Amino acid sequence: MTRPVTIFTGQWADLPLEKVAEIMAGFGYDGLELACWGDHLDVDRAATDTKYCKDRLALLQRYGLKVYAISHHLAGQLVCDPNNDSRSDAFAPADCAGNPEKKRQWAVKTMMNAARAAKNLGVKVVNGFTGSSIWHLLYSFPPVSKDMIEDGFRYFAKMWNPILDVFEQCQVRFALEVHPTEIAFDLYTAKRALEAIGHRKCFGFNFDPSHLYWQRVDPVCFIREFPDRIFHVHMKDAALQLDGKSGILASHLDFGDPRRGWDFRSLGHGGVDFEQIIRALNQVGYDGPLSVEWEDSGMDRLFGAKEACEFVKRINFAPSAVKFDAAFEEKR
Repeated sequence: MTRPVTIFTGQWADLPLEKVAEIMAGFGYDGLELACWGDHLDVDRAATDTKYCKDRLALLQRYGLKVYAISHHLAGQLVCDPNNDSRSDAFAPADCAGNPEKKRQWAVKTMMNAARAAKNLGVKVVNGFTGSSIWHLLYSFPPVSKDMIEDGFRYFAKMWNPILDVFEQCQVRFALEVHPTEIAFDLYTAKRALEAIGHRKCFGFNFDPSHLYWQRVDPVCFIREFPDRIFHVHMKDAALQLDGKSGILASHLDFGDPRRGWDFRSLGHGGVDFEQIIRALNQVGYDGPLSVEWEDSGMDRLFGAKEACEFVKRINFAPSAVKFDAAFEEKR
């Protein structure tokens, strides 16, 4: 099982795509997971302009790279976010700033276009967020009724079913990155999200162990719970730094602050057990890309991206094709 090793370009969108391609090809990556912002991929243009798509692919091919997935996280967040306030003004076109519903309408349209763009690129998976109208109700105080939570899942289905209709038409799958502030942020909410949309086949998950690990959810349990819904895999590490003063809610401290109860780490520098994750992926038959999402406030990103590629290639082992004791079976 030869899984391609790619890198998500979202954390590199300050650089032109060609520069990112040059750097990552030099580090040994097989492809890029294209972010739909910066100049990396304009999904609204790609939805209708096949020449633009061919030009993007040709650019990557010049560096020996392929694209296996595209990611439209920022737009997806706006679909179900209840506020769409100034924090996300930069996620949408400038003329949407300060207008929450205009941002939402744009987000729905561009998420549909992401499916069309993926089809034109020959890509089968779009990763992203969904937003959540009930994330702010997490602690349940003031008291939150079961109906309020159910309303949140119904709203998610109402907003996303029309988007998923386009994904089905394009024969492209949507992979939600299970993540805080999304409708699904752990194993049980992922199950409820699937139930809310009637287990549509085009909806699954972008598996990212880092977001599960710091919540104390076993990433391997997640893989085994959803063996046919792991559409894409992010390789990202995290570290728990609980010292008796900090907690997993992070204390309103920025990433990189040593007082935080947890933080992201470059691969191999945190607590995620990637060997067990690879074994679980082998068991469920996942043969898609392993895509590095590099986030580490305490490490130079060029050093980290190169080292991460080496790490993934070293640990990306295939399952055994034979039983180790097969030679003795005839003698039994």
